[in-house]
Amino acid sequence: MLSVSLKPPGDETTYPPSLIPRRITFKNYADLFNPRLFPFMRYFQNSMVVALAAASLAIIVAVPGAYAFARLKFAGRELVQRGILSAYMFSGVLLVVPYYRAVIRLQEALSVQLVDTKLVLVLTYLAFTLPVSLYMLGNYFRTIPAEIEESAMIDGCTRTGVIWRVIIPLSGPALVAVFIYAFMIAWNEYLFALVFLISPEKLTLPRGLAELFNTQHYIWGRMMAASLLTAVPVVSLFLALERFMTAGLTVGGVKE
Repeated sequence: MLSVSLKPPGDETTYPPSLIPRRITFKNYADLFNPRLFPFMRYFQNSMVVALAAASLAIIVAVPGAYAFARLKFAGRELVQRGILSAYMFSGVLLVVPYYRAVIRLQEALSVQLVDTKLVLVLTYLAFTLPVSLYMLGNYFRTIPAEIEESAMIDGCTRTGVIWRVIIPLSGPALVAVFIYAFMIAWNEYLFALVFLISPEKLTLPRGLAELFNTQHYIWGRMMAASLLTAVPVVSLFLALERFMTAGLTVGGVKE
């Protein structure tokens, strides 16, 4: 991608192909920041808002849910856990039609616009990342000694206080792993963005990149430049938090 993104139009299809550009140009990158040619920054901002919101909500919802599965005993706990994970038996393509119909009915019942909004994407990505988030955090919470929580409760902490003052501070690696996982899913998802988003100004990056292919004379260099810049946030986030994510996956992935 880097090589093609630095080639001027015409050089990317020359034969034999060359990994190192004969002529280097940064025009493809400059074109991305020209809203008259391609509104890359608008799509970037839309994707960032959706991905950050979905990842943050995944943490907020998964923490109390995972704690309940890890520490509380109630009838049907194992059945509920397995039922939540069974959602991954069905692909997104199989669920897109019934899910769309459910959103339409909810929209009509609440008299609230959901289709063609960022909110519907955030809720969709939350639903699809929550099962794994619950599984990862639940397994990690089980590795925390229960004696620490009991001591906190003896000192007057409620269950909510235990989660806030004990569990969350001790679960940094797992929380980072879940956040990165949910962020990556929301950042790269295309199918539901294609189904729910209509207005051009609300498109996310995967939809926006697809629009480049729909033009009559798209430029491969510009396409590769956009693809490369799209990968930068996820790669940067992973590299910055790699050690936390590795710890969260290895500890939270082992069930004792």
